[in-house]
Amino acid sequence: MQAIRQGDVILQPVQQVEGEKIPHLTLAEGEVTGHKHRITEGKAELYSNNGTLYLRVFSETALLAHEEHRAIAIPQGHWMVKIQREYEPEGWRYVAD
Repeated sequence: MQAIRQGDVILQPVQQVEGEKIPHLTLAEGEVTGHKHRITEGKAELYSNNGTLYLRVFSETALLAHEEHRAIAIPQGHWMVKIQREYEPEGWRYVAD
């Protein structure tokens, strides 16, 4: 499987998911608008391990939605959640969505 991107959120396939289960399915919140990248359909769980989020999709697909982006079907499997960063003269910063 290949990485999947929606705005500043990137999902990378991993072999397994470990960590503490989180009671919601919000992968990221927009710093500027407050909009959320979140799973809205399908069976999935979100985990946190050492500051990194991991998504486990149990159903055939789960729908990743955001108010300003097209919804994306995430295939069944294990995913690491990354937030895109960009370099500025002052240093690295996370991309604001």
